[in-house]
Amino acid sequence: MRYIKKLTDIPQLTEAERSALAPVVDAYAFRVSDYYLNLIDWKDPADPIRQLIIPRPDELHDWGKLDASNEAANTVMRGVQHKYPDTALLLCNEVCGAYCRYCFRKRLFMNDNDEASKDLSEGFAYIAAHPEITNVLLTGGDPLLLSTRRLTEIISALREIPHVQIIRIGTKMTAFNPFRVLDDPALIEMFEKYSTPQKRIYVMNHFDHPRELTDEAVACLDKLIRAGAIMTNQCPLIAGINDAPMVLSDMFRKLSWIGCPPYYVFQGRPTAGNDPYKVSIVRGWEIFREALRYGSGVARRARFVMSHETGKIEILAVDEKYIYLRYQRAKDASLRGRFLIYKRSDEAYWLDDLEPVEGLEGGVAPHFAHESKQDTVDGPE
Repeated sequence: MRYIKKLTDIPQLTEAERSALAPVVDAYAFRVSDYYLNLIDWKDPADPIRQLIIPRPDELHDWGKLDASNEAANTVMRGVQHKYPDTALLLCNEVCGAYCRYCFRKRLFMNDNDEASKDLSEGFAYIAAHPEITNVLLTGGDPLLLSTRRLTEIISALREIPHVQIIRIGTKMTAFNPFRVLDDPALIEMFEKYSTPQKRIYVMNHFDHPRELTDEAVACLDKLIRAGAIMTNQCPLIAGINDAPMVLSDMFRKLSWIGCPPYYVFQGRPTAGNDPYKVSIVRGWEIFREALRYGSGVARRARFVMSHETGKIEILAVDEKYIYLRYQRAKDASLRGRFLIYKRSDEAYWLDDLEPVEGLEGGVAPHFAHESKQDTVDGPE
């Protein structure tokens, strides 16, 4: 598989387009596989695959910040985040198969960033010393871009920690380069060995559009399923890519048919460079609600959430006056399971843009303050 890092190597772009996009590439990294590049319909300027991977000049708009969810506050050491009691994140790679233009961790791909770590020995020691951690998410960057030998070293080290039950691999390689799986029998053997009946490996796929579900991608997922891995999918709502109910619904249904059901749909984080990809909370809810009108129950399992600095907040409903939310997970134990009510704002993009209903401190409904705790439900960061 060939990876392309220069716009000059994409003949479908005009010289004028390359020149206009050069400052964007200087600010935010560019990379794509030739397989994924071939999915683009170059006759359509609004092609969603093109929007996902080819830079746009308006990425340079002054909007958002690089660490929109303040992941720095949850970093306990280089390469390790621990926000919720039972979940730890290992940032084990600082490269992806391609760079989504709307990425919320684009800071990792900048030259002066050192958040990810190749040496995870201290991270393993930290997890081993915290028996409350039952769920470890390998992320970055894309873990499947690591060599199979290195990935096996990481997985085997985690399997030696008795209280780690679930290992999750966050990846978009199944969309960007399914041949990473199809052409590597050793990788399949690794899944067969370490995804056991009592302790599964979950592959948290990242398909954003139904056109990414090619025959090769489906075959790739099938190999992983047959090797014992559990498939699921999560994606953000992104303007110009999947911000249409039938596009989202079509993807949900196809994912359910191939054994990779939808898990979370994220409200895109207010990350620097993401101005052209933003969808408001209200519009996002309307798209999501309409998408859930179709398909079987398995195709309608997704939750619409935002990964806020304070926790994972589900967007439950919107009416003429209010937006109703609930903490699925929270960093502060007192917020776990809390129900929130904010005034409706059709322009609001993030929790911080919303105004709480008068009489509710921070939007929290006090009569829901003692609901059963929800923080034991595993959720990705």
